[in-house]
Amino acid sequence: MFRTLRRALCAAAAALLLPLGLGLGLPATAHAAPAAGGAGYWHTSGRQILDASGRSVRIAGINWFGFETSNQVVHGLWSRDYKSMIDQMRSLGYNTIRLPYSDDIFKSGAVPSSIDFSAGKNADLQGLNSLQVIDKLVAYAGQDGLKVILDRHRPDSGGQSALWYTASVPESTWIANLKSMASRYKGNATVIGIDLHNEPHDPACWGCGDQATDWRLAAERAGNAVLSVNPDLLIFVEGIQTFNGVSGWWGGNLMGVGQYPVRLDVANRVVYSAHDYATSVAQQSWFSDPSFPSNMPGVWDKYWGYIFKQNIAPVWVGEFGTTLQSTVDQKWLAALVSYMRPTSTSGGDSFHWTFWSWNPNSGDTGGILKDDWQTVDTVKDGYLATVKAPGFPSTGGGDNGGGDGGGKAACRATYVVSSDWGSGFNADVTVTNTGSTAIKSWKVTWTWSGSQKVTNMWNASYTQSGATVTAVNAAHNGAIAAGGSASFGFGGAPGSGGAPSLSCTAS
Repeated sequence: MFRTLRRALCAAAAALLLPLGLGLGLPATAHAAPAAGGAGYWHTSGRQILDASGRSVRIAGINWFGFETSNQVVHGLWSRDYKSMIDQMRSLGYNTIRLPYSDDIFKSGAVPSSIDFSAGKNADLQGLNSLQVIDKLVAYAGQDGLKVILDRHRPDSGGQSALWYTASVPESTWIANLKSMASRYKGNATVIGIDLHNEPHDPACWGCGDQATDWRLAAERAGNAVLSVNPDLLIFVEGIQTFNGVSGWWGGNLMGVGQYPVRLDVANRVVYSAHDYATSVAQQSWFSDPSFPSNMPGVWDKYWGYIFKQNIAPVWVGEFGTTLQSTVDQKWLAALVSYMRPTSTSGGDSFHWTFWSWNPNSGDTGGILKDDWQTVDTVKDGYLATVKAPGFPSTGGGDNGGGDGGGKAACRATYVVSSDWGSGFNADVTVTNTGSTAIKSWKVTWTWSGSQKVTNMWNASYTQSGATVTAVNAAHNGAIAAGGSASFGFGGAPGSGGAPSLSCTAS
């Protein structure tokens, strides 16, 4: 949701004051571990999401909004190339992107705005409509080993709607467009599912039987329509606001699931989704409870956690976020991360999540990126370090040295500018083994479009000829296990050069 302070709602989870790794901003554990499956289409089994081989997978991702706004494209492309941002998401350890959109993008003549094409940025997006840009994002995310969840966020770019339809966007249009999306990505396992509608709220009900307001019945109609054209997708169903007189956050109240589960024609496809926020979005009674934050696990259990704990279905916290400015919000986020963390009781099949948001321009939460659309908020990202999860197999492709994950040596390199002060900059490069066997050495090559020169490099050696740089592993980091990664960094000058495309070769 493109957030500005906006509601009167409810719900949340657990209690730890400081998360492990806070402030480090280093998701190294997510990259050092072997990849945890994820190939093919996914299905559910009790509280688990399983891949095509029956291995448990966990969604640990980020929301990147914009297609639901008047820009009709993800935000930030006015500043950076879309590939560099997806690479950065992956380098930080996020394995899934939730992409909100509105039905406006299906209208004839819908075109994205505010995309910078200078200096070669976003070159392959020129002349494309919004749906075609989504195609590009999905393709590159798949090459990077990320999954995508499409989120029908709102009927039009004007604002959030309480129900899944409006006078100008009837239910028939909602369902037709959902089917169009499902059909568009049929056979493309990068898109694992569709979030049917964002944050239903009063007068939406759950189990009341009124066709006009019963969100559970509407989700069944829409979910079955989606599965009729693409039976492999997961169907993500958010909660409502009020059930039996008890109110929660918009989309965050799933109390009715126990009595009224969503029933679909294809078994093992439903994932329930909750949204949860802190005081930077709105005040709630539990924040002023004398026992806060110890009261939060009970709150979350009541609204949505019981679904997971009773092995009814998987639970995905599709949105949660905060500016992190107040002590209450810091305690809330630490508590929620603790609640979602895999435990000896739940094992690796714990809660799934996508943080709100990647974008810094979310009015009441901010984002993982700071206002320059480049620098990472390492404190905020650090809270999430212990609940991140391994990435997924790459779909292959030529950009950024992507391998096909086969038996031969293969690697992928991602490049992130960590700081830029105009006259100079620092950058980090992560090299990931995308093959199925260990590699002994690697080489990364790129060509800058400007006059940049490497001034110093650590954890690798380099040569530079004109604008082309070749970096070779150091003695201690050349060997990388399948699914593992190594990194190196360097300083360069001048700054403001952006992130070039990389090629990676391994042996």
